[in-house]
Amino acid sequence: VQLQASGGGLVQPGGSLRLSCAASGFILDYYAIGWFRQAPGKEREWVSCISSRSGSTVYADSVKGRFTISRNNAKNTVYLQMNSLKPEDTAVYYCAASPIVVVTTWPTAVYEYDYWGQGTQVTVSS
Repeated sequence: VQLQASGGGLVQPGGSLRLSCAASGFILDYYAIGWFRQAPGKEREWVSCISSRSGSTVYADSVKGRFTISRNNAKNTVYLQMNSLKPEDTAVYYCAASPIVVVTTWPTAVYEYDYWGQGTQVTVSS
């Protein structure tokens, strides 16, 4: 079971990046997939989540309207499209898989996720 995050890089403020989270060894559609980020000296912060099966989505207030999470089941991959990037978005971004079936609450805590990708660095700077 493995998650591979990719797509990070250096971008100017206002720019865009698309992160990918590819799964191997399990069917990603069976899990809720979340994106987290961690800036230097800060705790890991939940960013967004897409539910299993229905593909419902939810976002942290700090990224709402700028980031979009999506899933391609044929490629067993989840994406995070990040637009209008700000310097405060600079962090290592991680994708993770949670077995929680979303009914009324979303998995937003680190402990609710069983599998983690290795992280990809996003730097927003001029």
